[in-house]
Amino acid sequence: MTTETQTPANSQGTATGQKKPAGPHTLAPNDGNDGRGRTTVADGVVAKIAGIAIQEIDGVHALGGGAARAIGNLREKVGQKDLTQGVSVEVGQTQVAVDVTLVVEYPHPLQQVADNARDAVYSAVEDLVGMEVTEVNITITDIHVPSEDNDGEADDAGREPRVA
Repeated sequence: MTTETQTPANSQGTATGQKKPAGPHTLAPNDGNDGRGRTTVADGVVAKIAGIAIQEIDGVHALGGGAARAIGNLREKVGQKDLTQGVSVEVGQTQVAVDVTLVVEYPHPLQQVADNARDAVYSAVEDLVGMEVTEVNITITDIHVPSEDNDGEADDAGREPRVA
């Protein structure tokens, strides 16, 4: 015959003799045996954290492919910004996998920007969410050449025509 006993809780709600919960930026693995409940992090929250981390990387011009960026530009015009654009995540019980689509500023080295973005996602998700990141797959769909923004107006100013 077996009997179960509950460990009495102290004034902070943690069982005496047990470890305190993890800090405010991490989630402690919870096997459900302590009776305090569980914390679930939505996929969108993890994607937003990854998106914010990537946008801070030097050389990243934008997240998402062409269609996603077009919709994102419309959102920004009405005052909303989609921080998850170009980021998809798969969240398990203790692990996260992230896929990112981005555009790199010319002339930044593509592999270096991808490596920096990957490192930023690993760091942000593991630090803020407290889950292990198993992989970060990055697809670079385009490069942004700064002179494309002005439609060649500055390039043609003061120049003789090359053909008659």
